[in-house]
Amino acid sequence: MILDDNFEEMPPTKRGKRVSDADDEDDDYRRRRDRNNEAVKKSRFKSKQRTQETFTRVNKLKAENQMLEEKVKTLTKELQFLKELFLAHASNTQNAKFDGIDLQKLLEDIPDEKADSGKSK
Repeated sequence: MILDDNFEEMPPTKRGKRVSDADDEDDDYRRRRDRNNEAVKKSRFKSKQRTQETFTRVNKLKAENQMLEEKVKTLTKELQFLKELFLAHASNTQNAKFDGIDLQKLLEDIPDEKADSGKSK
């Protein structure tokens, strides 16, 4: 077999795509794009939904927190009233149970003071 000297200089020939192959690739590409677009829409919808649920939950928790803070205030006032009532009753009765006990020290708000000092007003 004799080779021509020009054989090495010739560029390799490319096979052209057949028209049906190009159409198949375009169809595949279009299907992938459509699926991706649907996935993106679904993802964005879920993200918005989660954001809305979080916003709703935050508002609910804020309202619940406000209600609980009001309850704490009410219970604190009630406790103070009961302590004063107890002191008034204890000081009016000459009961042996209270002899030698410093009632004021017993009823001090040590835990409440610690809790109040940690709060910023």
